[in-house]
Amino acid sequence: MNTFKVISPGIATFVEDLGRYGYYHLGIPPGGALDQASFMVANALVGNDKNAAGLEMALMPAKLEFEKEAVVAVCGAHTTPKINGEEMPSHTALKVPAGGVLEFSYFKKGARAYLAIAGGVDVPLVMGSRSTYPLGGIGGFKGRKLEAGDILPIGTPTGKPSAKSLDKSYHLELKEIEELRVVLGLQDYKLTEESLKNLFNDIFVVSTQADRLGYRFKNGQKFTYKDLPQPFGAGANPSNITDACYPVGSMQAPGGNEPIVLQRDAPSGGGFAMYCTLISCDLDRLGQFAPNQKVRFKAVGMQEALQARKAYQERIKAMVVSLV
Repeated sequence: MNTFKVISPGIATFVEDLGRYGYYHLGIPPGGALDQASFMVANALVGNDKNAAGLEMALMPAKLEFEKEAVVAVCGAHTTPKINGEEMPSHTALKVPAGGVLEFSYFKKGARAYLAIAGGVDVPLVMGSRSTYPLGGIGGFKGRKLEAGDILPIGTPTGKPSAKSLDKSYHLELKEIEELRVVLGLQDYKLTEESLKNLFNDIFVVSTQADRLGYRFKNGQKFTYKDLPQPFGAGANPSNITDACYPVGSMQAPGGNEPIVLQRDAPSGGGFAMYCTLISCDLDRLGQFAPNQKVRFKAVGMQEALQARKAYQERIKAMVVSLV
């Protein structure tokens, strides 16, 4: 069996796959890579199945040492991989020699880079997934982020690495002001017309409180509420509701203050109103926003959301096909 050792783990490096589904009603969120497209392309580059477990490195990358020769690829945030100190290209299948050290430059753009290893990170399946759920202490490597000294197993490669690099037109691009599309509901009726207008006119900034549980946005105007009676069992604040399920991507604003968009590791429910929900294909972009990224929200209808999802799926397919 091949293994790799964590020399330094970065800020938050987790073992992830595409997620754990079918247990949300038990309070276990889907988890999985926040930028799923980058994750799947990295796997395609090394010849893995799209769901093979890899590493998600947030904000600051890890440094790793490989016991035996391995094939790797990094996608997502802009970073330069280095093998034994030699700079190599990203978005390309690379050979790390036996005893080789793989490290990365600081991220120049984006918040998360995805490292795929031919054969996948061979941690145990938990409820059908190898993704880490830190709040529950399950999945991934010992249910937690990686630490210096950890030694992780690598599975047996089953596919052939790509001889091509991902075209630069598919690399991550971020504008000065990014746009996130949302569908209104379930409790947008609680907000005044002025607050709804502000939600879509204000330029928000990603807070330092932005992780796998949720992204907090600052610099917008505080929400104001219509004078409506609170439902039985809800808290006194108008931002409260009777406990309900939270969709991934839903937006809440406890106390009417800075809105929070829930991410893939968020709690499955609670007592805060949800004013809108990020469309599924924009969750990837959200996961690449570093603190201080400027953002505008845009309301879209269901038809536009479905069209965007189709375009997103077609883009992933085109990226993978381009590597064959």
